[in-house]
Amino acid sequence: MTNTIPDIVIARLPIYMRELCRLADEGEKTTTSSQELGKRLGISSAQIRKDLSRFGEFGKQGTGYHINYLINQLRQILHLTEEWPVVLIGAGYLGHALAHYHGFQHRGFRVVRVFDNDPVHIGKIMNGVKVQDVKELYKSVLADQIKIAILTVPTEAAQEITDILVEAGVTSILTYAPIQLKAPSFVNISYSDPVIQLQQMAYYLRPQSEQS
Repeated sequence: MTNTIPDIVIARLPIYMRELCRLADEGEKTTTSSQELGKRLGISSAQIRKDLSRFGEFGKQGTGYHINYLINQLRQILHLTEEWPVVLIGAGYLGHALAHYHGFQHRGFRVVRVFDNDPVHIGKIMNGVKVQDVKELYKSVLADQIKIAILTVPTEAAQEITDILVEAGVTSILTYAPIQLKAPSFVNISYSDPVIQLQQMAYYLRPQSEQS
């Protein structure tokens, strides 16, 4: 089914689930509606209903959605009913922050391996995980059958690391390197570049030279 669902719809599902979890934590109600979710998220209720209807019927007219039930359904759709091991390549400032980010473990992911090529970082312990030499990357990822990787490496190293990961069986890569990576079509690559995002936001700003 997921092959026929637009990527933009898949991208909204975790946003819905995050807000539903917030509603559940607030504990004030057991049900919600597409109107309420839409108001909290700034997304039209019609869009929310359309997105969810692609995967089944999760609510009833006049009653809405049972919050915990919908959370569990979204977890199943997103394959988050189990914890996914993640390999992190790059133990610098950003890698260090990600290795210590506790939000992963509560949302279905756990960093189990960290790699770097700098002797300064190799051997250090990051959130209970020992930083390994990147020379061990292929063998370790292959042996552990890890499918998800995060790259926080310099631009010049990103493609080489990607090639190694793909060869070792990784099929999902989140990269912070500011470069377009090449990989087979079955590999899902997600890019996170704060500069690009800021540049997009700058389009909506009024330059100071135009301000009176």
